[in-house]
Amino acid sequence: MARTVEPLIVGRVIGDVLDSFIPAISMSIKYSNKRVFNGYELLPSIISHKPKVEVQGADLRSFFTLVMTDPDFPGPSDPYLKEHLHWIVTDIPGTTDATFGREIVSYEIPKPYIGIHRYVFVLFKQKRRQVIMNPPSSRDHFNTRNFALQNDLGLPVAAVYFNAQRETAARRR
Repeated sequence: MARTVEPLIVGRVIGDVLDSFIPAISMSIKYSNKRVFNGYELLPSIISHKPKVEVQGADLRSFFTLVMTDPDFPGPSDPYLKEHLHWIVTDIPGTTDATFGREIVSYEIPKPYIGIHRYVFVLFKQKRRQVIMNPPSSRDHFNTRNFALQNDLGLPVAAVYFNAQRETAARRR
C-alpha cells in the first residue's frame, strides 16, 4: 500500500489537499480510453470531456463520493483560489462507475492557463446513501478536508492525480 500513496506524497497531494490515508479501494479513471496514473501529464485536448471513473473492488451495497479539484488554481506559483472544484458525484454504488451516482456539482473541464496544474480525484466511502445534502456555494476556495468533515465522509479510500499544462500551438501537431 505504501507504493500507492508514495506518488501522492511526492506530488504534494497529501499535504496540500489530503491528510495521509491508507488506500482501500481501487479507482480507475479514463479520458477517451487513456488511463490516468499518478503524476502523468495529460494534454488539455485529451481531458476536454468528462472522464469515466470506475470504483473497483467494493461491495455493490457500498456508496462512494467522488471529488475532483485543482489545488493550483489559478496558477501554481500563486494558487490564491485553491482548491478549485471541478466535480462532485455522490451515491456511486460500489463496482460501478460515476454515471450511476448523483452529480452534485457538474463537471467543469480543466483549463490550465498558467504553469503545470495538478488535478486530483478523491474517492470517499459513504456511511449511508445520500450523505451530501448541500453543494458548496462556490467552486473557488473549496477545501476537500472540510468538505469531508462537514459531510461525515472520513478519510479517503482512494486518490489519483494527473498534471496538465496549456497546450501551445507547437505542441499540438
